[in-house]
Amino acid sequence: MMEEYLRKNFDVEAKRPSEEALMRWRSAVSVVKNRRRRFRMVADLAMRAEAGKKRKKLQENIRIALYVQKAALQFIAAGNRAKYQLSKEAEEAGFGVEPNELATVARSHDDNCLKHHGGVEGIARELCVSLRDGVVSSDITVRQNVYGFNRFVEKPPKGFWLFVWDAFQDLTLIILMISAAASIGVGIATEGWPNGMYDGLGIILSIFLVVMVTAISDYKQSLQFRDLDKEKKNIVVQVTRDGCRQKVSIYDLVVGDLVHLSIGDQVPADGVFISGYSLTVDESSLSGESEPMDVNQSRPFLLSGTKVQDGSGKMLVTAVGMRTEWGRLMETISEGGNNETPLQVKLNGVATIIGKIGLAFAVLTFFVLTTRFLVEKALDHQIKHWSSSDAVALLNYFAIAVIIIVVAVPEGLPLAVTLSLAFAMKKLMSDKALVRHLSACETMGSATCICTDKTGTLTTNHMVVNKIWLSEQTKTITSDDNIESVLKSSVSEGVLGLLLQSIFQNTSSEVVKGKDGKRKTIGTPTETALIEFGLNVGGNPKAYNEEFKIVKIKPFNSVKKKMSVLVAIPNGGGFRALCKGASEIVLKICDKVLNADGEAVTLSEEQRKNISDVINGFACEALRTLCLAFKDIKENSDGDTIPDDNYTLIAVVGIKDPVRPGVKEAVKACLEAGITVRMVTGDNINTAKAIAKECGILTEDGLAIEGPDFRNKNPDEIDELLPKLQVYKSLKTENTNF
Repeated sequence: MMEEYLRKNFDVEAKRPSEEALMRWRSAVSVVKNRRRRFRMVADLAMRAEAGKKRKKLQENIRIALYVQKAALQFIAAGNRAKYQLSKEAEEAGFGVEPNELATVARSHDDNCLKHHGGVEGIARELCVSLRDGVVSSDITVRQNVYGFNRFVEKPPKGFWLFVWDAFQDLTLIILMISAAASIGVGIATEGWPNGMYDGLGIILSIFLVVMVTAISDYKQSLQFRDLDKEKKNIVVQVTRDGCRQKVSIYDLVVGDLVHLSIGDQVPADGVFISGYSLTVDESSLSGESEPMDVNQSRPFLLSGTKVQDGSGKMLVTAVGMRTEWGRLMETISEGGNNETPLQVKLNGVATIIGKIGLAFAVLTFFVLTTRFLVEKALDHQIKHWSSSDAVALLNYFAIAVIIIVVAVPEGLPLAVTLSLAFAMKKLMSDKALVRHLSACETMGSATCICTDKTGTLTTNHMVVNKIWLSEQTKTITSDDNIESVLKSSVSEGVLGLLLQSIFQNTSSEVVKGKDGKRKTIGTPTETALIEFGLNVGGNPKAYNEEFKIVKIKPFNSVKKKMSVLVAIPNGGGFRALCKGASEIVLKICDKVLNADGEAVTLSEEQRKNISDVINGFACEALRTLCLAFKDIKENSDGDTIPDDNYTLIAVVGIKDPVRPGVKEAVKACLEAGITVRMVTGDNINTAKAIAKECGILTEDGLAIEGPDFRNKNPDEIDELLPKLQVYKSLKTENTNF
């Protein structure tokens, strides 16, 4: 009755019930027989409440301590700020701020210190740098001498003898060394010098060969990977120097540089925000906080080693190298040791088992022989009489036991394994594949499937416009055609002007002149292809930027898959929104299209279907497709927001990314070796299928599927699809699209 009453009137969860529910349950069963015994396994609510109060009090004390510490640190920083004195080197170079003082501004997020120096403009004046033109190239050496180089102090490399010592740690070799020492000792005692030490020396020679081959191989690989790590860390960043935007190595970055940041970039040094749009940074690598931080005029600090998660911006470098927060963190990080290869682990296991078995039989043999010797001596009544011949006999029995142990452990096995792995490593190196650990040879040898990206891996990542649908016409662009004359003869000036404006103003790339005087485009591959196309048509980006002022920008991100800008039409004509992005996304927000006469007409369902067929046709030819659209906004708009609907479609552009030379042969070799090759990409599914067919990845019986469709399958269906899966289109597109 009581259980039924409780089930009807009290809903108490089986796990982690609320305190209120527990109190109601306790009051309902307050009158019970032998209460202490029946409730002995139930939580004591009074003690739980007391523990909760203690925990809250401790949390409050910790919070107060943190606030006190923060206040103390700010007080100390304020006190130390006055102690900074301009060094002789900085004063002679004409700078107005000390390197250590400048480094604390971004590292400590010190707003007061930033205001003390007059904000970003004041720091720029003290660094003798223009926020428009950037650093003068002739000052780079001076800045490096005063403020340091953008390099981190690395720990001394591991010496050759440490590799030798590591090679000696192998369990099999340790067993062999003990056996060799015992063999030499017993051999000399029984057979004399030098015949008694031949067996032991043979084992020692095998050990020496194994150790030297392993140590030399690992040491050479460490030298090669040290050079590879330096090259990998040599990131190219975009800066403004001498009044023009250019690419420089991260190692050549100096304090005072103006660095351009966009989505996916790593912040190369500590600095302060100058300008930008919707810039958010992932600081989890430094702070551990998973939430991205907004960077703007009110929170202008950027730290080295963080990632730009969204938006774009420009920063002034205030600290480089070991003075950055990342540099200080790198000082405390130590590199972990190398793990044994899977084969070495198995070999150690086998050696241990064999050693134990050999030791057991050796002990048993010695025990049996010694027992028989003693029994025979006792039967002959000689148990109390011992001679040198008896001692030699016992020593021979011990030698037999040692020989059993030596024979049981195969000394040639470690050498054979090490030589085979070293040979495999050499073969991989000859194919331009560096291997850090020997285990990679084993892992690659047992691989049955390779998953590869498309853009930049199977393809060259150098894109060019191959086709364009404009004014209800499809044009094929080849290097031999005169693009300007072809388009101008078939497209009205108004449509061509809108196309060029959408290309030149809705972009994060920039056209600059190099030191050799030649014009080049700095930006992502897709935007570079579009801008080069616009330049070949005869467009002038500077003219559009002078006539139409950019008011607001929504940078590209991998979720929205589009980029938008809002520009002001001159003479009070209102605003114009320009949008470009993934074809299926932009086409959905368009309700009009420019016809052959250059007029905006309503986009009917039939026209929408025809345009979709054009997009799919481009994609089936292995072209990446983009749509360009615009929308004119009335004069009474405030210009604060960029619309997300009712656009007019200008053009559909097909961009080609050619397949790398040798990819087809490599895929064919993998398939012949029984290795399945699968493509995983964020690009259009039709484009991915076309590239996969061209590479030989997608076969007639193969399957190409999109991420949402794959995730909707149940486990049984997934198990059935996996053997045929060859192309997988992920949900989020690649960051390199724009």
